[in-house]
Amino acid sequence: MRVLLDECVNPRLKEAFSGHEVRTVADQGWKGLKNGELLLRAEREFDVFLTIDRNLEHQQNLRRFRLGVVVAHVPDNRMESYGPIVAELRRAVEAVELGEAVRVVHAKLRR
Repeated sequence: MRVLLDECVNPRLKEAFSGHEVRTVADQGWKGLKNGELLLRAEREFDVFLTIDRNLEHQQNLRRFRLGVVVAHVPDNRMESYGPIVAELRRAVEAVELGEAVRVVHAKLRR
């Protein structure tokens, strides 16, 4: 699976996806791009876009992109916050369909 981590995601999260090709927006030289342009570029080279931007799926019509989106709901961007949901993030990355958004929510944020 080819996975792109949004610039708002801790780049050390790449280590959690061994066996997958993982790059960051910074690796690609795409920092600062607006979400629409970023998703257009990403769909050409990646299968999944992983972000912590909870508004992305409300701001963009994700069905028009040939790319799955995984939204991690974490309390903050420290690696410790991703720890409890890493396994679920891996499953989501492997299962998300094109044009679909899957949310993975940290237990601290569940109501």
